[in-house]
Amino acid sequence: MKVAILAGGLGSRLSEETTLKPKPMVEIGGQPILWHIMNGYAARGFKEFVIALGYKGEVIKSYFLNYRLHNASLTIKLKTGDVSVHGDPSHDWTVHLLDTGLDTQTGGRVKRIAQFIGPETFMLTYGDGVCDIDPGQLVEFHRSHGKLATVTAVRPPARFGNLQFEGHQVTDFEEKPQTSAGWINGGFFVLEPGAADYIETSETIWEREPLERLARDGQLVAFRHPGFWQCMDTLRDVRLLESLWAEGRAPCRVS
Repeated sequence: MKVAILAGGLGSRLSEETTLKPKPMVEIGGQPILWHIMNGYAARGFKEFVIALGYKGEVIKSYFLNYRLHNASLTIKLKTGDVSVHGDPSHDWTVHLLDTGLDTQTGGRVKRIAQFIGPETFMLTYGDGVCDIDPGQLVEFHRSHGKLATVTAVRPPARFGNLQFEGHQVTDFEEKPQTSAGWINGGFFVLEPGAADYIETSETIWEREPLERLARDGQLVAFRHPGFWQCMDTLRDVRLLESLWAEGRAPCRVS
């Protein structure tokens, strides 16, 4: 099953990092967050990706075109320009880089992805969020209900630490836990080809009319994931993810 990743947005809320590169290329632990997302899927057997490009898509193209050279030992014969690659550090991934337009909205990008993939079930996520979800379980759940779309529901991390107390005595302290109230769109979907029929134009926003109509038609089901989930919308989010990675505490980390 192919995994589609939306990687074409402007990332305006992270302008400190996205002036020269798209948001999915912002690095966590020395690798773009896009790589971390893909590695999470690949570690569980899903190794074919369709990446929807837009803003500064050439940076993502260059990254994958040069991936082997940047992650291997080389011998270069300067006179001839011949290059020998030593070892095989590359992942066994197939990556389709799909130009979907600079100003295309998320719905338009999903539509073009679906047209490229054809009559197949596919997974979809955003290029700016990580999660410790098992995509195999997500697919199994999707197939069990027979609807057009499955969305992963997550509890967002609290912005501040959580305190529990009796009187003035603190009985429990938890630094920035997942919240215990409310579920939100975690951005990890499984879609049937028919879900794309709910998208009308390139200006359609996936998270609005299409998902709202799918829900009204009884074609949208939620997979509740109570575990780790973190988006990367701001510089604060980048620093949080970087610190989790550096300290070896990132639940989404896979070998």
